[in-house]
Amino acid sequence: MKIAITTSSFAKFSDAPLDLLREAGIEYVLNTTGRALTEDEAIDILQGCVGVAAGTEPLTRRVMDALPGLKVISRCGTGMDSVDRVAAEEKGIAVRNTPDGPTLAVAELTLGYALDLMRQVTRMDHELRGGTWKKRMGNLLNGKKVGLVGFGRIGRATARLFEAFGAEVAFSDPYAEDATHQKMEMDALMGWADIISLHCSKPAGGGHLIDATRLGLMREGTWLINAARGGLVDEAALHDALASGRLAGAALDVFEQEPYTGPLRDLPNVILTPHVGSYAMEARIRMETDTIRNLLDALKG
Repeated sequence: MKIAITTSSFAKFSDAPLDLLREAGIEYVLNTTGRALTEDEAIDILQGCVGVAAGTEPLTRRVMDALPGLKVISRCGTGMDSVDRVAAEEKGIAVRNTPDGPTLAVAELTLGYALDLMRQVTRMDHELRGGTWKKRMGNLLNGKKVGLVGFGRIGRATARLFEAFGAEVAFSDPYAEDATHQKMEMDALMGWADIISLHCSKPAGGGHLIDATRLGLMREGTWLINAARGGLVDEAALHDALASGRLAGAALDVFEQEPYTGPLRDLPNVILTPHVGSYAMEARIRMETDTIRNLLDALKG
């Protein structure tokens, strides 16, 4: 049997996931492009494969139609937006993901963004490197109101980290209940919080979850963080809110189009990173190992 590993940085820090395949006698091919594959590239690399350890490439109905021998999609990560699960179910393709591996990595990155934004660390670093010695006044995280959109594994882990700094946490999530945290409707949360952090999937009907209208509901001086999904935020509307100074700052790890090349790069009050939410070494190794174990278990079934 042969499988493909399409996530571009697989096994960079540990051979343990590949050892599992070798021990099982399974041949594998790797994505050597250094980036997410296109549909056509996915079809090409997956020819003759019974399984895929998937990254964020689009595994659409068209891709599955071209791969009649595919039996398992094992996603290295939590998000399933790139997988047509309806098509997979119709074709009897098992679909798995790794919901636990990236939890702490994304939660800690989110906290890091908040601290950086509030103390303007990245902004002052850039200024100093450019020859400007300017002490910018920051803010404490202690006592701030943090609104979490999405309260699953990552949202709950993020809440614990913010609360350790003395922040007050509330959340909006139609599928979650929690007796220890205030639950709010999303529009109300926008106007309540000092910091809005997204930990959810894309809306079922498409479109932006955080559009110009919801940005307008946020209080002046709010910070926005998105380490969840590209496309959740209307990037043009966010640019306007940041450029005008109505929002204090933002941090984005995910974008509608990646690699990102848009105008947010020109603003001093936004932190941009290249989709690295799960890129903590320990978390990455666990995710990759869980991905292969899920794949092998599904193949056995």
